[in-house]
Amino acid sequence: MREVALLLDELLSGDEQRAERAARQLSAWGEQALSALRDLLDGTTGDDRWWVVRALAEFSGEAAAALLVQALKERDPAIRHCAALGLQRNPSSNAVPKLVELMQDGDSLMLRLAANALVATGAPAVPDLLKLLEGEASPAQLEAARALALIGDTRAIPALFAACERDSALLEYWAGEGLERMGVGMVFFQP
Repeated sequence: MREVALLLDELLSGDEQRAERAARQLSAWGEQALSALRDLLDGTTGDDRWWVVRALAEFSGEAAAALLVQALKERDPAIRHCAALGLQRNPSSNAVPKLVELMQDGDSLMLRLAANALVATGAPAVPDLLKLLEGEASPAQLEAARALALIGDTRAIPALFAACERDSALLEYWAGEGLERMGVGMVFFQP
């Protein structure tokens, strides 16, 4: 436990290089470090809180993902951004509703980070992404098309075909890209 305490001191030292090194090393200490970070997440503010979330991004598993989902609810956009990046590395279907909500909050960086985390989540994100794609024209709709194209789930085929008919070159591009990745519309023949 002494090693974990030393790494936590480094994480909260105020020195970015030392904190980054500590963030990368804490996950090697498993549940001990995760438990300590859970406590810190509830008891820190500002930059210290951001570094706690940064360290959580190095962990895998549902316990760490649950803490990252919790961090998506923070007021500080930098903490939400960091949490979304962590969920891209450690995807969780439990994060899908909050990530979809954050795609619509007007923060263009959050929009892209949330969409990337949903791509990493894959199939569990498809129903919510389809609702976004079929909704009103918005930046979130375009990111939903991009995410669906990258996921490549065949449930998106009808919605992607419909998106090709919309009045947006970017939406048409991502819809076409998704359909092409899934092999829809391609003709195969034997020479």
